[in-house]
Amino acid sequence: MTIPGTPPTDAHPLQPPPAGTGRALPAPDGRPGPGPAYLIGLAAASTAMMASLLSVAILTMPLKATAIDADAATTTISIANGFAGALALVAYPVFGRLSDRTTWRTGRRRPYLLLGAALIAAGAVLVLRAGSTAALTAGWTVMTLGQTSAMAALGASIPDQLPPERRGPASAVFGVAATVGAVVGLGLASALSSSVTAMVLVPAGLAVVMLAAFAVVLRDERLDRSARPALVRSEVIGTFWVNPVRHTGFSLAFASRFAVFCSIAAVNTYQALYMIMSLHVDPAEVAAKIFLATLAAGGASLVFALAMGKLSDRVGRRKPFVVVSAVVFGAGIALVAAASSFGEFLLAVTVVGIGQGVYLAVDFALVTQVLPDPKNPAKDLGIMNLASSLPNIAVPVVAPALLALGASAAAPQNFSALFLAGAVTGVLGAVLVVPIRGVR
Repeated sequence: MTIPGTPPTDAHPLQPPPAGTGRALPAPDGRPGPGPAYLIGLAAASTAMMASLLSVAILTMPLKATAIDADAATTTISIANGFAGALALVAYPVFGRLSDRTTWRTGRRRPYLLLGAALIAAGAVLVLRAGSTAALTAGWTVMTLGQTSAMAALGASIPDQLPPERRGPASAVFGVAATVGAVVGLGLASALSSSVTAMVLVPAGLAVVMLAAFAVVLRDERLDRSARPALVRSEVIGTFWVNPVRHTGFSLAFASRFAVFCSIAAVNTYQALYMIMSLHVDPAEVAAKIFLATLAAGGASLVFALAMGKLSDRVGRRKPFVVVSAVVFGAGIALVAAASSFGEFLLAVTVVGIGQGVYLAVDFALVTQVLPDPKNPAKDLGIMNLASSLPNIAVPVVAPALLALGASAAAPQNFSALFLAGAVTGVLGAVLVVPIRGVR
């Protein structure tokens, strides 16, 4: 898709920041750049939002599904996740398109932060009160729509507020929000496990407060109607499409992200079964061990993401960090495939966390530099979000065939084949970044 009047370039070359007094460089529109409150607010809002969603997805929803019908709990969860996931695939670019075109006095990102907060709160209440599969599906879908609305605003705020050479730290905290949010959400939910009400409402309340606080500190200027991007019939179709020939850099970045997130989905989706069936972990201990593994991977992700995001700004390069991190990520998944004990698995997922953290941090900064329309980034970032959402649908479809390769009565599931395929896919994600032009 091409926005009228936009030159057909794939990227804006990253230049090292000039030496100076240390004052903030100007934002893309020439205004003084945002202060520390922006980065702190972005980190808090992104992490709290993901904590509220993941605590429900991982812990609370299985409990609610079991309470509704223990014998059909897995079917209930599948229906809820499938319906919400399918709707999110449409919602990501739609919320992005709407945000880019919003001319409200409050700004074009702030309304979607507040809408996201309201939907997360409403969805959490619906999940808590759900007494049927339909009600639980409705609540989870509303929460998911809240996430997509807030994500559109949070992600677009980075290119809105920061020039390309200063996006590393912001991209880092946004990129690892899901990993750190999982630790925070699971920690809160575990601490509040005596009360399902608290397990749902406390993380959701934290998300609402943090999103509202970020909406307050965000310097979100009103979009003039004369600057609103055109919306003809072809542009409506373009909400879900970017021409891969005209914008090859964006297409390669999408393919790279899709490949890496396929690897992530392979581990996240099947790690519990892998522990039980291959590492012979007692099912009663799986939840605690998953939390420990998430904590190890999340801690490594956060530390390396922040450090490498800042370093990539300083040296004026993105691609070397993305390529190396994807290779490290692939190597970590190969170690997961070779693990024969939980200790080895924990070490492997820590390596995965290092590669994943750096990739998600620096890759998002790279993505913001290959957007087809840099002045209206939310729609295209919404399409890019599909690269991280589609693997959650694609991997469970492909995985059974890989798990069946060479299966026997002694080893009915070939997890090594699945994880090695994930490792190869992760390395492929690195290779796909190399041809991108206009970004160093």
